[in-house]
Amino acid sequence: MAFKNLKLRQVSLLISLTVAAISGIALCAEAMVDGWAFQAYMILIPVILLVTTFPIAHYLVDLFIYRRIKILYKLVSTEKGGQELKEGALQEEDDFLQAVEEEVRRYSTSKQSEIQALKRMETYRKEFIGNVSHELKTPIFNAQGYIETLLDGGVEDREVNMKYLEKATRNLDRLANIVEDLIMLNQYETDTTQLDIQHFDITELTKQVMDEQELLASKKNIELVIKEDAGFQRKVFADRKHIHHVLSNLINNSIKYGHENGLTKIGFYDVEDKLLIEVSDNGPGIANEHLARLFERFYRVDKARSRGHGGTGLGLSICKHIVEAHKEKIHVRSSLDIGTTFGFTLSTRVLEQ
Repeated sequence: MAFKNLKLRQVSLLISLTVAAISGIALCAEAMVDGWAFQAYMILIPVILLVTTFPIAHYLVDLFIYRRIKILYKLVSTEKGGQELKEGALQEEDDFLQAVEEEVRRYSTSKQSEIQALKRMETYRKEFIGNVSHELKTPIFNAQGYIETLLDGGVEDREVNMKYLEKATRNLDRLANIVEDLIMLNQYETDTTQLDIQHFDITELTKQVMDEQELLASKKNIELVIKEDAGFQRKVFADRKHIHHVLSNLINNSIKYGHENGLTKIGFYDVEDKLLIEVSDNGPGIANEHLARLFERFYRVDKARSRGHGGTGLGLSICKHIVEAHKEKIHVRSSLDIGTTFGFTLSTRVLEQ
């Protein structure tokens, strides 16, 4: 590998020396075979060959190797985004080959990273299309089945009529919710949602959400409470509408998946210039192997149970995007048969737009 750092002149000189040495050895060998006496011109011939072949070798190496390498270097540099070429590296022979080698290596590494990223995106795309197709297909086929039953004669029976119309309506509502959530998720993922940052009382907003969820909680006799010492005014800087969506989703989940006669607590904790909001329940809990994927699109711990509650599988993913749009974090911790806690932070000082 000692030859890889040779320069243009060194390569040309090496070729010339090789030609001169071969000719000298051949001349000496012929003299020995024919019995010639050593003559001074025998030294001059290799020297003359050395002098004459050097410029020829220099020209040929530059024409057929170096110039093509320079073209390759320019193509690689241009392909990398139209960056300015390192003209100094192109002009100075001492650094040229090393510069080309480094540039090609960097280019190769970047392309390998791009290929891996594209493979991951393709896998993600296939999974997403499959999930969306399945989620949309289920309510459509269900509603279609109920309507066809009515068309086949069920419409004449008032009891069957109302029963199947209600089921068809629920499935169409679920379809509408999925589409609405997909639109919202796309807006966050494409950064097309503008946050309306306001200074508001998060405690008051939480009480509002609790009032909205009270009817659902009463059906399972689940108590909604704010932890002690957390009821006084706490103001944050955030988009009130979107944080309302996050709180609604987390509290709603705690009710839907919690035990009957259970308890959902909302707590607030000061952490330097941030406020940590936690929604905890004493439900069945979530196994550790599911926690890392809870915020993925369409991911469900219990798919059949989730669909039975009318979930779209997008709620937590949307919550994650909303919180991250505020440059904050959302997390989850859970223990089986003990309960689950979702928490997220919000800033208590003015956000930099």
